[in-house]
Amino acid sequence: MTAPPSLRVVAVIAAFNEGRHIGQVVAETRPHVDAVVVVDDGSTDDTAAAATAGGAEVVRHPANRGKGVAVRSGLDAVRGRGFTHVLLMDGDLQHRPSDVPRLVAAAGTGTPPADVIVGTRSFDRSQMPASRFWSNVIGSWALCGLVGVSIRDTQSGFRLIRLATLDGLTLTSTGYEIETEMLIRLARRGAVVREVPVALAYDGAPSKLRPVRDTTRTCFLALYYRFLIRH
Repeated sequence: MTAPPSLRVVAVIAAFNEGRHIGQVVAETRPHVDAVVVVDDGSTDDTAAAATAGGAEVVRHPANRGKGVAVRSGLDAVRGRGFTHVLLMDGDLQHRPSDVPRLVAAAGTGTPPADVIVGTRSFDRSQMPASRFWSNVIGSWALCGLVGVSIRDTQSGFRLIRLATLDGLTLTSTGYEIETEMLIRLARRGAVVREVPVALAYDGAPSKLRPVRDTTRTCFLALYYRFLIRH
C-alpha cells in the first residue's frame, strides 16, 4: 500500500549504531512512502552504508548528538521538497514497517483531518522488559495531562505529522523528550491528534532508552514545554 495521491510522505529515521537492522527497516518502509531519509547520528558501525544499500538518503552527524538533534536534522532535510507528511520511526525494528500503512491511511481520513497520527502500543507486561513497561505506563499517565490531548502512548516515537503544522516551530530537544515536546507544542497550536494501534515489538535490537533516567527527564522537561515556552 502506498500513500493516497494527496499525501506525499517521507520517512525520517534517526539511527545510532543500527547497522544490524536499518537496511531491513528502510527496504520494508520504502514501498509505503515516497522517500526515506536516515540520519546517522555519529554511528561507529555500518549504519550509513546499510541505510544507503536499503535505498535511503543518508544525513550524517560526525559525532553522536542525541535523538532529538537527529530528528531535527531530519526535519530540516525534508522541508521544502514537496512532501506533505513526515513519518518518524526508529531503525531498530521496534517500529514495524508493516504498520506504516495504518498511520498513512488514518492521515487520509477523518473530519477534520488529523495533523498528527500517533502509533499507540498496547502495553503488555508479559511482552516487555519490566523497566520499559513501568516507565511507559507511568510516563504516559504523567504526561497525558501535560500534553493536553487524550493519547494513551505519549512517548511513542512512531508517528505521522503533517509538515505544515511544524512551520515556524523551533524544536529544542536533544534527547528522547523530542516526542513529548512535539506533542505538547503542536497541541497548544490546536493540532488535531489521533492514534492508531500498532504492534508492540521488542524482538529487534535492545532499546538505547534508559527507562528511569530518560522518562524522569522527559517529565520534567514536559513542564517546561507546557508552561514556559511561549510558541
